Amino acid sequence: MAIEHPYLMFLGDAPDQLAAKVADGVAKWRPEWCLAQFRLDGCKADLGLQDMTMEEAAAAGLKTVVIGVANRGGVIPDSWKESLLKALDLGMDIASGLHNRLVDIPEIKEKADALGRQLFDVRHPSRGFDVAKGSKRPGKRILAVGTDCSVGKMFTALAVEREMKARGMNADFRATGQTGIFIAGDGVSVDAVVADFISGATEWLSPANDDDHWDVVEGQGSLFHASFAGVSLGLLHGSQPDALVMCHVAKRDHMRGLPDFQLPSIQECIEVNERMGRMVNPDCRVIGISVNTSMLDDAEADEYLQKLEAETGLPAVDAFRHGAGRLVDALG
Repeated sequence: MAIEHPYLMFLGDAPDQLAAKVADGVAKWRPEWCLAQFRLDGCKADLGLQDMTMEEAAAAGLKTVVIGVANRGGVIPDSWKESLLKALDLGMDIASGLHNRLVDIPEIKEKADALGRQLFDVRHPSRGFDVAKGSKRPGKRILAVGTDCSVGKMFTALAVEREMKARGMNADFRATGQTGIFIAGDGVSVDAVVADFISGATEWLSPANDDDHWDVVEGQGSLFHASFAGVSLGLLHGSQPDALVMCHVAKRDHMRGLPDFQLPSIQECIEVNERMGRMVNPDCRVIGISVNTSMLDDAEADEYLQKLEAETGLPAVDAFRHGAGRLVDALG
């Protein structure tokens, strides 16, 4: 990928902070690339970056407008188009990880072509994939799984990779979503892969490797989420993980976007993910729990994590807040 930085993070009219999770993730893991944000009227998200107009961003030398909103359905609404067209007029490229492709919007595609600007639709694979074979392959893999979507699976995987590399371990983060691809520079957004090929795409993303090499695979969705369980299962089978980290968010009372569905227990999630994982790797096991405790103060977070450890017998940490050391320790 040849996406130029620095970035202007486009937050549009995001209704809350979680809706801007793409921008938030890139800004946290690549802060040196993310120099400013652009918000429309009514935007409720804030990365803590300097607010700039398109004109100010272009004058400051920002190269690419990164659409950092993950809305339901992944669409580019009409209310965004004027600003995106202005970015092209001012000499900036645009990158998006939404389902709705930039190149499929006639006025944006025509202007980009006329001006020689680049459009990056990182969610959409540029190659085909085979169906999964399920054959045992060398190398080791760890996959972040979740009780729900948007619980910190990508942050956990990146924290685990950072800890492994700090210890001199042979490890690589494997991005499976648009935010991870912006951070890693490559990957496969598996929710844009035809269903029959999700597991095959994951096998391609985490191929045979040295016996001491760890692929740290970013998870997606949850086996318990009615909207996204298919992608979660495809990732689980394709990665053939040796280890799983169960990811959760404190104080959430229903499935994200599904108010009629209560969250399952962490113990039930552990049991079901291990059962599904052992279909392709009999040794698959959950080695720890990573909890997003951003809504808790330090004392509350410690109490919450200690209670989880007592209930499950597994190390429980906030991998972003406290580091992933105890999770890597649990790999043995």
